[in-house]
Amino acid sequence: MSSFIHFVLLSSLLLSISSAQQSFRPRALLLPVSKDPKTQQFLTEINQRTPLVPTTLVVSLGGRQLWVDCYNNFISSSIRRPKCGAAQCALADADGCRNNICGASPENPVTRTITYDDVVTDVVNIISTDGSRPGPVVTIQNFVSLCAPSSLLEELASDAVGSAGLGRTRVSLSSQLAARSSFKRQFAMCLPSSTSSNGVIIFGDVPYKFLPNVDASKILTFTPILTHPSPDLSAEYFIGVKKIKVNGKVVPIDTALLTIQNGGTQLTTGNPNTVMRTSIYNAVTAAFVNEAAAMNITRVASVAPFGACFNAKTVLGSRLGAKVPFIELVLQNENVVWTITGSNSMVEVGNNVLCLGFVDGGKDPRIPIIIGTHQLEDNVLQFDLATSRLGFSNTLLARQTTCANFNFTSTA
Repeated sequence: MSSFIHFVLLSSLLLSISSAQQSFRPRALLLPVSKDPKTQQFLTEINQRTPLVPTTLVVSLGGRQLWVDCYNNFISSSIRRPKCGAAQCALADADGCRNNICGASPENPVTRTITYDDVVTDVVNIISTDGSRPGPVVTIQNFVSLCAPSSLLEELASDAVGSAGLGRTRVSLSSQLAARSSFKRQFAMCLPSSTSSNGVIIFGDVPYKFLPNVDASKILTFTPILTHPSPDLSAEYFIGVKKIKVNGKVVPIDTALLTIQNGGTQLTTGNPNTVMRTSIYNAVTAAFVNEAAAMNITRVASVAPFGACFNAKTVLGSRLGAKVPFIELVLQNENVVWTITGSNSMVEVGNNVLCLGFVDGGKDPRIPIIIGTHQLEDNVLQFDLATSRLGFSNTLLARQTTCANFNFTSTA
């Protein structure tokens, strides 16, 4: 990912949003996203500090803010620590004060460990876009983030020095970029399925164009983003699943469990696979196994953490991945359906074995369904924070493209 960032930095004019003389105003901004082969976490890279340093961050969809390890090889002449009571402290939802410097609570998106550290401001560079290719680099002064101790990096990808939070807060990366660039509070995320190619996150209201000629903004279906009743989950993204179908047949589950009052259905970048409450998991798995048997797909011994695994030699291939029963999440009505096909439902575990990429989350978890990143890959997800609406494309493979087909090779 670094070579791409450096290419754009060298080939683009550095521009500053804060400059009064500036004539260029970006329509949107973008970040490349890569998949770490070892952890399956999704990473992005932002240039920050003075002098500029490429900073690798774990993407945290529901994260409240951007935070970085400020204690290991961190040098910046432009970093500032706002005094308690400053506007930046209110923006960051500061929850403490020490030595007259305000602080807040960064969270590790994998372990969910929370610590306390300083609110800071610094320079951030980010690439502009028209939705089809990279444009000039934009410099944002006084971007608000948090410091964090090195210990908070536990279980994050080895290259990561922090986390880029995209959650529903005023201080999240997505909200700050929109506010500082004067465009709509909206971003789209397209996670790559490959560890060798970049996907993309686009901030702002532009088309989402993928090679050869697919504008994913025109193929989105929309559903409300729900707010979880628990304040500590208010920055996360939830949707309302009404029922689940396998090969068009309704799975018999207690649909009351799916309401937001009982926990709802969360979208996350913190889990590689979808996690379901035991009763829901058992019902969905049983329906999937039955439908797979009807397709002459042979079940084999389970491979942890998965329960339903199959002989890959009995599974045919298709443009949409493994030809297996399709799973449908029916949202607010029968016309709004998130379809999960083989490319997103099946996980290769080796030895000619494919497993259904769902995991048993226990008998009474706080959240009944957490949709993981494997189910999100090669789907465009548009998060409209202004209207609390999610747009989803279903798999781009149906359009003969992927998240890796954003055109990163040419600059405007």
